[in-house]
Amino acid sequence: MLLADFHQDYSPVGDSLGLSSLLAILPLLVLFLLLGAVRMRAWLASLISVAVAVAVYSMPIGDTLNAGLLGAAFGFFPIMWIVINAIWIYNLTVDTGHFDVLRRSFASISDDQRVQAIIIAFCFGALMEALAGFGTPVAISAVMLIALGFRPMKAAAIALVANTAPVAFGALAVPITTLAGITSLPVDDLGAMVGRQTPLLALFVPLALVFIVDGKRGVRQMWPPAVLCGVVFAIFQFLSSNYWSVPLADIVAALASALAVLIFTRVWHAKETYTETEAAAADPDDTPAGSRPTADADRDAAVQTRVRADTEQRDSRADVFRAYAPYLLIIVVFVLATRVPAITGVPPTKPGATGTGLESVTHIINWPGLHVFNAAGKTVATTFKLNYLSAAGTLLLLSGLLTMLLLRVRPGRALRVYGRTLDQLKFAVLTVMLVLALGFIMNQSGQTTTLGLWVAGAGGLFAFFSPLLGWLGVAVTGSDTSSNSLFGVLQITAAQQAGLSPTLMAAANSSGGVLGKMISPQNLAIAASVVGIHGREGDLFRRVLGWSLVFVLFMCVLVYLQSTPVLDWMVVGPH
Repeated sequence: MLLADFHQDYSPVGDSLGLSSLLAILPLLVLFLLLGAVRMRAWLASLISVAVAVAVYSMPIGDTLNAGLLGAAFGFFPIMWIVINAIWIYNLTVDTGHFDVLRRSFASISDDQRVQAIIIAFCFGALMEALAGFGTPVAISAVMLIALGFRPMKAAAIALVANTAPVAFGALAVPITTLAGITSLPVDDLGAMVGRQTPLLALFVPLALVFIVDGKRGVRQMWPPAVLCGVVFAIFQFLSSNYWSVPLADIVAALASALAVLIFTRVWHAKETYTETEAAAADPDDTPAGSRPTADADRDAAVQTRVRADTEQRDSRADVFRAYAPYLLIIVVFVLATRVPAITGVPPTKPGATGTGLESVTHIINWPGLHVFNAAGKTVATTFKLNYLSAAGTLLLLSGLLTMLLLRVRPGRALRVYGRTLDQLKFAVLTVMLVLALGFIMNQSGQTTTLGLWVAGAGGLFAFFSPLLGWLGVAVTGSDTSSNSLFGVLQITAAQQAGLSPTLMAAANSSGGVLGKMISPQNLAIAASVVGIHGREGDLFRRVLGWSLVFVLFMCVLVYLQSTPVLDWMVVGPH
């Protein structure tokens, strides 16, 4: 039996937007309280929050559950499809010993873990964000830091906080092109405007990473390379997004900042170096769930043994090349698949349409039984895209197959590694699917629009609150692209009503959204799983929440000033 059409009601409680907003935000409050205060496992907190979302709003239960199924499907494909294959490639290099070579190569750049955090989490992570996006940079950066001797909780926190400034231009600027598509604003204007916001954030992120690694002492001793990295990244992200190429902004900025730090650290060294094995005491919050008190000592002894072995071992140039080759293959595959028109092709735009190139087998389907209309009577998108070949996860799978050939891994061994990868990520997959189910239920039922309309009622002060909408959207969905799809039109509508620049407000949604990614349960689950602290997502949430709030407050102040004569010279287009 087909379900009846559902028409969204943004004020279902007493016809009051304010009272309805209190009800609409309840699932999010439950989720974050369970994670931060109760320290509940992320998948269980997400499941309870889904149940709350089903119960509290006016959407019929059949439609609500169906919307949740659509979100869960999206959580697996394309999101976890990316993470699974990215971690499989990493596990292949671990299984063959090539990751140890890569670790020694990174360690040879500097034995100071504060420098390693800047290069790996910020620069290399930005490159991974530019190419793959979603959870890939967090997953790969975190495991690389673990291999260099970082404690699990600290490695996960560093990877999450680093994954901020590059996000708006991630996956070759998909969040910005999506925002342009739904708002009908020029993509170059939006890219340029975001490029006048996130680079200012990038100035401070490397310093934040150094602080996470070694506190105030680290900032005092390591500020020169941290500031240099942030400045170079900011300059090149600004130049690329405003004058060269919006899709390539992160790639250019990541490579330029990495090169600058590498050159600088060849001629400059801090008075002291920092490694985890030299830390005075173990962090009691940094042990895997269920571990014994002796686990830290055993782990430190293992790290010390590995460090001594690394200093004695010299790898050949061929071994070093093979260690870097999987990541070079990823870059080559993604560039060919996304920047060569004959290969990239043109994707279909609606159900039943066909594409070309890699998009020739892409199908867009109407999700069965889900028919949702907004308050204006327009259809709310309930489609599901199956881009089998062009999906980032599939490109990573292809990169993994090429890695097998290059590293001479037999198919049976590769399949066993893939099986271990699936087992490693099983709870992360469950968590992400549940979180996306929650996000889609809130979207389809109108809860997120209710919250957005309530915030949009702030008038001229909306410029201050505008980044918070993007922050909220990414905290729920884990994706800047999804947040832009959700709130993009609302941002420009509110801007027009308040006499603000639509380009500025739309860009603020994306720039504010990047700061919600570190507290998104799906990203917390990915980071916790890959570093071996599954079940500690609540502790990790507490570690990064403060950084998320401080940075989003900075972005709110920046956008507000850009809406006033103080900084309106920074705004692209008429204002």
